[in-house]
Parts: sequence; structure tokens; C-alpha cells
Amino acid sequence: MPRPRLNRNIDFNPNVTYFKPQGVPMRFLDIVELTLEEAEALRLKNAEGLSQTECAKKMETSQSTFQRILSSAYNKISDALVNGKAIKINNK
Repeated sequence: MPRPRLNRNIDFNPNVTYFKPQGVPMRFLDIVELTLEEAEALRLKNAEGLSQTECAKKMETSQSTFQRILSSAYNKISDALVNGKAIKINNK
């Protein structure tokens, strides 16, 4: 049985939860889902410009866990951009 997932400190609630390629109807697109945790990691690291240590402290997690969250987010966004998929931010 896996260990239960810990709650992370997330100070971000996006107003926009979908991004898609222009000119392609949603019904023709595959969707990549980002967790709110991954969106927060991207926001702290890239938009706020914080160091990995600072980001991990803000999210109340270890640096290695923060790096895994960030890496997962980068992989999903790269897949969406390269393969023309929509991105949905799951705010649950």
C-alpha cells in the first residue's frame, strides 16, 4: 500500500484553467492535465524567480520532492507544446 500523499502549501488559484492551440477546436485535441501542485511549482520557480530551496520551503516540501513536481510539470508542458495538445490545470 503506497504512502498517503501529503498536502502542499499552494498560494495559487488560477483564473484560467485551459490553454489550447489557436484555431483547433477542443474536440480534436488531446488534453494534458497539470495538477495545481505542478502549476504552483512552475509559478514559484519561473514567474517568481525563486531558488529551488525557497520554492520547496514555500510549498512545505523537501527539495527533492519539489524537483520531482517541477520535472513532471515540465514534461507535461513540453508534451503539450510539441504535440499540439491542450493543457488543463486541475484545481482540485
